[in-house]
Amino acid sequence: MTCILIVDDEEPIRCLTSQILDMSGYNCTVAADASEARNLLKEREFELILCDINMPGESGLDFVRYALSEYPDTAAIMVTAMDDPVIGEIALDMGVYDYIIKPFERNGLLISVTNALNRRQLEIDNRVYRESLEKMVGERTDALQDSMQKLRKALEGSIHAMALTVEMRDPYTAGHQQRVADLASAIAKELGFSEDRINGLHMAGVIHDIGKISIPAEILSKPGKISEIEFDLIKTHSKVGYDILKTIEFPWPIARMVLEHHERLDGSGYPSGLSGEEFLLEAKILGVADVVEAMASHRPYRPALGIDKALEEISKNKGKLYDLDVAQACIELFGEKRFSFN
Repeated sequence: MTCILIVDDEEPIRCLTSQILDMSGYNCTVAADASEARNLLKEREFELILCDINMPGESGLDFVRYALSEYPDTAAIMVTAMDDPVIGEIALDMGVYDYIIKPFERNGLLISVTNALNRRQLEIDNRVYRESLEKMVGERTDALQDSMQKLRKALEGSIHAMALTVEMRDPYTAGHQQRVADLASAIAKELGFSEDRINGLHMAGVIHDIGKISIPAEILSKPGKISEIEFDLIKTHSKVGYDILKTIEFPWPIARMVLEHHERLDGSGYPSGLSGEEFLLEAKILGVADVVEAMASHRPYRPALGIDKALEEISKNKGKLYDLDVAQACIELFGEKRFSFN
């Protein structure tokens, strides 16, 4: 049974959180402060910590920083009454998976806990995969080749499982990643990419939004205009995706493709404001495919704009925001070669 440690100096919050999670099949232990929580960590293993930020004595941030350092297989979620984007960013940077604002709803809490536990398991699986791969490379046997082939298939399965995890949280964009991957692969083929390079780009496309696992579902599916703070949180998804993928030994720079797919030619993109030749051509292809698919599809905050509007955006800004050759290949795919999304 999954064990969760709840750390909060307010007894009603501790009890409510524990009751909600206990009823959902989790095994909860509560602590009133960081000192008590430290002792509990020494006595048993916890898969997840839910911790308040402001508590008497050691702060929640300091305690969680200690816990993540000493118990790296334990995931953490911060729970606070302060909607402070600076503190939220600090928490995410130190490895916290989510940042829940009090008062929270039952469903929101359960979604956040489920996502955190899923992400924790993915990272553990990735580490096990890496260690297993390094061991087998050292053996240099025929059995190694067979095992690597099986691992490759398992990795592809894990990639698709990651993609499904994102889309289950954001039903309004279900299929988005796959359609972006398909269009990106078609553009790469037009540009003369090798089959192996196209395969790597396609895999990156299938999980280019994996970082959205860290964004609250209510923001992803929010109708109408989102706030600046919410948009800043959404913009972290490419960096979160990079952090999830960077330790996996892919044959292609998939983590960088995911990190850079929102960069733009003139430096106006994010997260690093890269420009010109500073970021990967594969990322430039993903960026064009992402824009076209997003504009052509329905979103919670607007109806579909259609493929014509999407291609108009690409055409208007080719050579400015979007790589000239990539943009032109995309336009020709839809115009001359009758490409369409499945």
